[in-house]
Amino acid sequence: MISLTVELGERSYPILIGSGLLGRAGLLDAYLSSRDVLVVTNDTLAPTYLEPLRAMLGDARVEQVVLPDGEAHKTMDTLQRVLDRLVELRFGRDCTVITLGGGVVGDLGGFAAAIYQRGVAFIQVPTTLLAQVDSSVGGKTGVNHPGGKNLVGAFHQPRLVLTDTDTLRTLPDRELSAGLAEVVKYGLIQDEAFFVWLEHQADNLLRRDPASLHHAIRRSCEVKAEVVAADERESGQRALLNLGHTFAHAIERCAGYGEWHHGEAVAAGMCMAARFSARLGWLRDDDVRRIASLLERLQLPVAPPDLDPREFLAAMSLDKKVLAGEIRLVLLKAIGDAVVTSDFPDHLLLDELRAAFMA
Repeated sequence: MISLTVELGERSYPILIGSGLLGRAGLLDAYLSSRDVLVVTNDTLAPTYLEPLRAMLGDARVEQVVLPDGEAHKTMDTLQRVLDRLVELRFGRDCTVITLGGGVVGDLGGFAAAIYQRGVAFIQVPTTLLAQVDSSVGGKTGVNHPGGKNLVGAFHQPRLVLTDTDTLRTLPDRELSAGLAEVVKYGLIQDEAFFVWLEHQADNLLRRDPASLHHAIRRSCEVKAEVVAADERESGQRALLNLGHTFAHAIERCAGYGEWHHGEAVAAGMCMAARFSARLGWLRDDDVRRIASLLERLQLPVAPPDLDPREFLAAMSLDKKVLAGEIRLVLLKAIGDAVVTSDFPDHLLLDELRAAFMA
């Protein structure tokens, strides 16, 4: 087991990464506020992982709410179910919410913890690669709105992120690839050497080689922890973590939540960002091809579905990074060098979308 720290002063917390952590007695004791614990999970994961987690909690009063699986259920109605359960149990401000699952469970359960009685403690136990390298770290919580992805939410840092890499053994291949999209993102925004390592290790990652996956998770969490520590509430540098996401969120909304996995949309979105960066003269064509080649090797899409460019642009305008009516994008100057900018002509962005949807 290794331990990384997200440095946020009094709200700093560890990320524990290792094999066989679920079920290890005493590992969670120091992070519980009281004996009252609500586990938020889904009906896919509960049969496999709920009992090992309960076994870790000793004599705590452990209750659970089991939600339906999938992005389509990341809604205010599902959030209400979690809040209703907390009220029904008469849990106080000293309770702890534990989220056991992927990004949907973590975001939704974390949001419930953020707003129940103005904020209670929570622990993230991510079970998908995407959640382990991205959504479980950094304190972003929330749900989708019919108007856009993650439009309703709050910053609420966990007390602990417990990452058991053994959970990846039961992860479907499509989910594994979706998580690898977020891993590639870290190389693109900040670490060219990591991107090169991923080019060499792509086959091993798909084969779930334990050493390769462990390094990918660790390096991804190191980069994210560093960025979050420098800019917790996304006033500057943290927006770089959204490379491809403005395009991706529009893909998810226009295609229908759940039709594309989030990581798949991010992969296509990063390729769109790379191609637009090249159109602006910032990124070499050879680097655009390298990015697409790596994502294809990882069994990920490199182009969006067939959508209407103007409808897509309208969906992009609902992104949380829009300021004063201007779309801000994370674009690439080079592999490992990303910027957040609105310094581009609108007509060139529309030209890029038309080209993408005609491809």
